[in-house]
Amino acid sequence: MNKYQDRNTIAKTTFGSTFYTVDNQGKKRLSLRAKRWAAIISIHLLFFLSFKVDIQTLEGTLSGSRFLGFHLIDVFTTLEVFVATYHMPVNMIIGTTTIVIAYLLIGGRTYCAWVCPYGLLSEIGEKLHTMLVQKKIIKERTFDHRIKYAFWAIFLLLAFTSGYLVFEVFNVVGILSRFIAYGWSLALIWVAIVFSVEVFFARRAWCKYVCPIGTTYGMIGTVSATRVEWNDRCDHCMVCHDVCFESHILELTKPQYDKERIEKGIKKQVITNADCTLCGRCIDVCHQDALNYTFRLKSLV
Repeated sequence: MNKYQDRNTIAKTTFGSTFYTVDNQGKKRLSLRAKRWAAIISIHLLFFLSFKVDIQTLEGTLSGSRFLGFHLIDVFTTLEVFVATYHMPVNMIIGTTTIVIAYLLIGGRTYCAWVCPYGLLSEIGEKLHTMLVQKKIIKERTFDHRIKYAFWAIFLLLAFTSGYLVFEVFNVVGILSRFIAYGWSLALIWVAIVFSVEVFFARRAWCKYVCPIGTTYGMIGTVSATRVEWNDRCDHCMVCHDVCFESHILELTKPQYDKERIEKGIKKQVITNADCTLCGRCIDVCHQDALNYTFRLKSLV
């Protein structure tokens, strides 16, 4: 993929070509998508090997694990346990606090792009969905992205009223994580159903409209230190808007905001929207290098 010569929208770009990019000196390099896939595969390979070979490095699943013996607990899982049992064990407090601190530094919804195994399937589904839309076999459907907050509240309410972690029955992330670590389960049928919905009905529906795990990390992300930064080299080609599955976060790339920015002398803006996963797809395709990562605490380092 050469972002300096082409406009690499989802429809115009082959899936395989998105795993490399050509820099401004003409050299091929791994894209951020390739690095993300490598990170996700490596994390879950450690889960698998820790159980199968007993290397005791990263034990458990994404819901709850131990890294070199130190507890790590998913934040939404902790919320579910607390509202269901009115109790939070010390190890859970320590593990959750560690996770919160980590994601305050690296960016809340980086979990979705750089850790979650379903994200890989969802990206494949996204490409298939786009191909079907392009061939006019199906229609593009979008919904209000804020519906995810309703699902977030519903799943917590179900835990509160039932005393059970009801979401874990539907949690495709947890199902996949357990499958990778421990082996086959009939629950994978549900994963296939969700994947089919994303291919044939709505692009990345689970991640964008349902998953309360991503919603929770997004809440952390609003104040996290690592963000994507826009600069005024942007020529408003809107390719970044096309590849971003949470495209509303890139409203600032639209030309109608230029007048106000020029008047105020704004040359850079940080994308602070909670829905940004810091996946880097916008960075991978920006031919003006107008989007890059920034660390908001760098002045303190």
